[in-house]
Amino acid sequence: MLIIAGPCVIESESLVFEVAEHLKKLSEEFKEFEFVFKSSFDKANRSSHKSFRGPGLEDGLKVLQKVKREFNLKVTTDVHETWQVKPVAEVVDIVQIPAFLCRQTDLILEAGRSGKVVNVKKGQFLAPWDAKNIVEKLRFVGCTDHYITERGVSFGYNNLVVDFRSLVIMRSFTKVIFDATHSVQLPGGSGDRSSGQREFVLPLIRAAVAVGVDGLFMETHPEPDRALSDGPNMIPLSQLREVLETVQRILSAVPSTSRG
Repeated sequence: MLIIAGPCVIESESLVFEVAEHLKKLSEEFKEFEFVFKSSFDKANRSSHKSFRGPGLEDGLKVLQKVKREFNLKVTTDVHETWQVKPVAEVVDIVQIPAFLCRQTDLILEAGRSGKVVNVKKGQFLAPWDAKNIVEKLRFVGCTDHYITERGVSFGYNNLVVDFRSLVIMRSFTKVIFDATHSVQLPGGSGDRSSGQREFVLPLIRAAVAVGVDGLFMETHPEPDRALSDGPNMIPLSQLREVLETVQRILSAVPSTSRG
């Protein structure tokens, strides 16, 4: 089980190190999970131009490189343009494609050529069977180690819903990660920024693990209500151990054959 976790955006080096240190301790306790630290150097799709976006590519990659060196953790971050793939791939272990860019062919192909694992967030507008086209693009350029991440589908305005059939469908042709925190996001729900319902994160995690996934994506923050991006749907860092203990119990209770 892959566990991708971290703050939504690189707010500061001290915040990143606080979260990374916590993840490192959990990785030593929960040895059956493979931990990957995630944080974005740029949130290019913020609702408002006034919103905090991050430190940018150069400074952000320096912080992620320090995480790898200081805590011996794998790292991942988003790319938004083809020219970003090469410098990002020199640092990260997994190149991530944001949901809104999951159909950008040139970006997908460039990420696939990077030689790194590629994780593509399935857009809120995309059917699960259509994600097979993303996988075929990656395989076309020789990328055989890839994931598709389910993060909910648009259900009316400012709302997302998770169709758990999607996990089963997509697992028939690739490895699947469930994004537990963006799935409870309310896009644009606060006018010039997104809102969220973090009280539903754990119930959705329980369901996804029982259905069967290859990994979980969870954004976490020491003080989500003070976070500069996606605070309403992030898990408080202090609750992450409880989440992992729940995942452990479900994995031990559900036969592996029913999980795919």
